[in-house]
Amino acid sequence: MRQLSELNLVDNFLANSLTSHKRYGEPAARCILECILGRKLGKLRVVPQHFIQGENMDRHGVRLDVYLDEEDGAGELFDLEPDNNDGKEDMASLPKRARFYHSKLDAENFKSGEKYEKLRNVYVIFIMTYDPFHAGRMVYTVKSGCVEMPELLYEDGARTIFLYTRGKNGNPPESLRQLLNYMEHTTRENAGTEDLRKLHDMVTAVKTDGEVGLAYMKFFELEERTLQKGRREGKAEDILDLLCELGEVSPAVREKILAQKEDAVLRTWLKLAARAESTADFVQKAFTN
Repeated sequence: MRQLSELNLVDNFLANSLTSHKRYGEPAARCILECILGRKLGKLRVVPQHFIQGENMDRHGVRLDVYLDEEDGAGELFDLEPDNNDGKEDMASLPKRARFYHSKLDAENFKSGEKYEKLRNVYVIFIMTYDPFHAGRMVYTVKSGCVEMPELLYEDGARTIFLYTRGKNGNPPESLRQLLNYMEHTTRENAGTEDLRKLHDMVTAVKTDGEVGLAYMKFFELEERTLQKGRREGKAEDILDLLCELGEVSPAVREKILAQKEDAVLRTWLKLAARAESTADFVQKAFTN
């Protein structure tokens, strides 16, 4: 288990704890967002872990890591997504994931009867420790355009910004380079500007907040239980795969294997399944006292 003091701002728990803090949430989110965009913003309402439900039980909802509403509905909308999911499938699905996030944000903030010109500008911003497009850039800004006329002005108010913390190409601003380095390696030594030093003071205060520490312990326990459940289910599936190679597995045996919660028992059954000559041989050795 990593200690709370060891977490970085690219870790979801720390990012959410900081931006949801009753004292530091808004100024910390403002510091990060204004540095990314390179401009000042109006009053921000910060909603960490904002969930937008699907239209019904059969439709996909979305959980936004850090949702920011400028000027209580009068300004722009922002979604900050610290992202460590560097698996091939996760990377390949990023563009469609961003598309879905934009659609949900638009739908939630567009009232019935309003004209389309009232749709607010929306920024979905991913902060990643991996390069999503393998071009070595720190900043990839994506917007809609015309294929036949790239120079045609086409403004729909939607932007997706992918930030790679270790990118070097594209001449990123020094202030952004320092911010992203700090977010990946959140230490005082990496807080090289006045704004980052202020941000680090807020991060330090949040890390030493007793309520945050308690929440982290509960979060870790939940993650560990989820991980253990996944391991158990993985072992059970491995056992069933081995048995299926030997012959048909009855529903009763399948149910008994999937219902087993003791890791030691599952490990024993896995070894038995690997050495069994038939499913009947396994059942006799595993379930007969």
